Amino acid sequence: MLELRPNCELCDCDLPPQSADARICTYECTYCARCVETVLHNVCPTCGGGFAPRPIRPRNAWREGKHLGLAHHPAGTTRHHTPFTPDDIKQHVDRIKHLPPQDR
Repeated sequence: MLELRPNCELCDCDLPPQSADARICTYECTYCARCVETVLHNVCPTCGGGFAPRPIRPRNAWREGKHLGLAHHPAGTTRHHTPFTPDDIKQHVDRIKHLPPQDR
């Protein structure tokens, strides 16, 4: 199941489970839309892949008898932060941002 991380790993802004501004890579690294667009230029500083909007986990279990939704599978509470320095991120992003994600 997808881990719903509570914050942007770069600027540390809150990204609650219902946030339409959360972006994730294939490894679930989580950033806000502003950081993805203005700093990362759609390049994950960890894997080099692109980002997609993080899905919204429904609050309610809409299927009777199914243990779904935030009540049964709450969002994570552990805040994550990128281990990379701003200079390292810039060099990494500049090296591959010209390549479409599917070609990286």
